[in-house]
Amino acid sequence: MLINHTLEKLHSLRLAGMATALSDQLQAPDRYGELEFTARLGLLVDREAQDRDNRRLTRNLKTAHLRTQACVEDIDFRRPRGLDRTQILNLAEGGWMADHRDLLISGATGCGKTYLACALAQAAIRRGHRALYWRVPRLLDELRLAHADGRAAQLMTNWARIDVLVLDDLGLRPLTAAQAGDLLEVIDDRHQRRSTILTSQLPINAWHDNLGDPTLADAICDRILHTAHRIELRGESLRKPHQPDTTAATPNTQD
Repeated sequence: MLINHTLEKLHSLRLAGMATALSDQLQAPDRYGELEFTARLGLLVDREAQDRDNRRLTRNLKTAHLRTQACVEDIDFRRPRGLDRTQILNLAEGGWMADHRDLLISGATGCGKTYLACALAQAAIRRGHRALYWRVPRLLDELRLAHADGRAAQLMTNWARIDVLVLDDLGLRPLTAAQAGDLLEVIDDRHQRRSTILTSQLPINAWHDNLGDPTLADAICDRILHTAHRIELRGESLRKPHQPDTTAATPNTQD
């Protein structure tokens, strides 16, 4: 009866992990009975902490709205496209986020920009950070609507708090002055405070010309180009079927 009351109290205190761990200990007295009180208590606390970490991870993965379920461990480094394994694994460690630096990824359609961006965002989430994915055209459309109904300031505030903001498909079409102004506000709110991942089909040195008003383009580029990490992908689209090189395996039939 006392144990049931204790379990109910743990659940009411939202300590479900401890309650589950206590039940496990009670069902296996031979395994836990000889442990000291402090050791058993430590196991309860560890279980609660692990459960909370798991719930936070699940919640942050869900609210990030990542375009694809990507992870660093599944990145294909075998196909030549300008990926440096050491650089990617270092980025996955998260030091660039602690320094509030940005990451710029460029390359042709299908070379894996979105996958790479989402994989690094997922790595950040696994390290306890919050991330959020937006395609730039949709983000700018959302801001246009938000200006009309008064939500823009709150949206900007919410995005400014995100540890890693993924802005995918920058430069699909030239920006209007209003769009460039909105993009500047989003980036300026995060500059040297949070980290942003930007992807584009355009070479990085061509971004300025696609950002609309030259003055606004100068301001945007000044904030994202100078201290950011850069990854410039190249090669054929990964969506094309991969044809293995069979030249070496072909027998020489000539005399």
